Amino acid sequence: MGGNSRRGTSVGLRGNPPRGRARCRTCLDAQPPAPASCRALRLKDERPTRRGAPFAGTATLGSVPAMAVAVPPRRNRRSPTPPRILTAVPLCDGHDSAVMTVNHELVRHGAEVVYLGYHQSAAAIARAAVQEDVDAVGISSYNGGHLVFFREVLAELRARSGADIPVFGGGGGTITAADARLLQRAGVARIFFAGTPLAAMVDELFRHASTRRRLAAGNGDRALGRAISLAENESSAAARAHATSRRVAPRSPFVLGVAGPGGAGKSTLIDELTARFLHDQRAGRLAILANDPSQPGSGGALLGDRVAAIYAQNDRVFFRSLGTRGAQAGRSAALPGALQVLRERGGFDLIIVESVGIGQESDPFGTLGRDERALVDAVLFVLPPHYGGRIQLEKTALLHGADFVALNKCDDPRCGTARAELAASLVRDTPPPALHLTTAARHDDPGVDQLYAAIAARAGLSPPGGERPCLLCVET
Repeated sequence: MGGNSRRGTSVGLRGNPPRGRARCRTCLDAQPPAPASCRALRLKDERPTRRGAPFAGTATLGSVPAMAVAVPPRRNRRSPTPPRILTAVPLCDGHDSAVMTVNHELVRHGAEVVYLGYHQSAAAIARAAVQEDVDAVGISSYNGGHLVFFREVLAELRARSGADIPVFGGGGGTITAADARLLQRAGVARIFFAGTPLAAMVDELFRHASTRRRLAAGNGDRALGRAISLAENESSAAARAHATSRRVAPRSPFVLGVAGPGGAGKSTLIDELTARFLHDQRAGRLAILANDPSQPGSGGALLGDRVAAIYAQNDRVFFRSLGTRGAQAGRSAALPGALQVLRERGGFDLIIVESVGIGQESDPFGTLGRDERALVDAVLFVLPPHYGGRIQLEKTALLHGADFVALNKCDDPRCGTARAELAASLVRDTPPPALHLTTAARHDDPGVDQLYAAIAARAGLSPPGGERPCLLCVET
């Protein structure tokens, strides 16, 4: 159960069930003409997976794999402006096998899928849809309550100037045909039933994405999301933005770049830093730009950094996911344009930029002197204790060019050795970056407290005050 661990509670807020817990056996969006097909559904070769990781089982309908209805990726799907689809599982629902199957199929056909994870509120789904400027929302619901929940999502979208974003849903045998008719009359675009080929789902979502009429962006998060989309989709926008990114108002926000190898815990650490910012800056605003790699074949991407975002579910936080779309720099080519939008129009006190998992020569923020100007004001480099040996520390350029270094996952028994090797390597730098020992998966970790205090001092943020809100009180 994990004591005070943020990821080990018995209820669980994100991702897959704890290791060893059985999965539900009826979790595949399929449309059965006959009830017998539901009884035949089984999940074979079931293996628990990490939160947000690809589903490891093979879904079968009787003796025929359900994925057999999918067609090979169509190469003409790839485009410089891939459709963006947000997927999520509602509150009090931990069934994520079906939605991960759909996620993979969408990515395989070239979509950028913003995945929120399970146990998501209607407000969280609508907030993310507007900030991410998605073309459609897909909700996988297996726990009942769908008649109320889908209507709440539609109402939240209308309240956030997102009434033009179509909402789709599915729930195996949970959502009946009569329920589907009620939901469609309420404004849901379509409910997919058991037996619907995955290729048909993809075609329907892509058709809506390409033909829907967008409402005017208005103000607030919707306007910011739309402006960042323009920076992503117009090839000249990023170049123009990079050239003028420093010509901003005097109250320009502090920009922190966060980089490190894949699996270091960057997203979780950023979320813990977010919690401390929201506690300390009672009226402040924070923006997060999270980069994820696009697949080289289809051009699709699973943008999954929001899965770890618990505290970032707050109206004072603007969170935007960016696919690299073929860029090899460890971040999206549109990042300069997105930063310009946030600097000039967002009214933020702090902007955090997360790179993709990087390698030894990576310089995603242009801080090592190779680019004309750096994109960020300071760099936090995050690495786990299992980095492979002391020689690897000497090979990682950005580690020695960072302003802050976080040795994360320090509940690992290898942390003591890693700390000694890392300190010996960093002491030769001039000036040596500050080394912080953190365990971001643990609530109220003192190492994260010290790291945030150092970042806040560097950013010129006001000193803290008051009591940190509990997890259940974060969303506003």
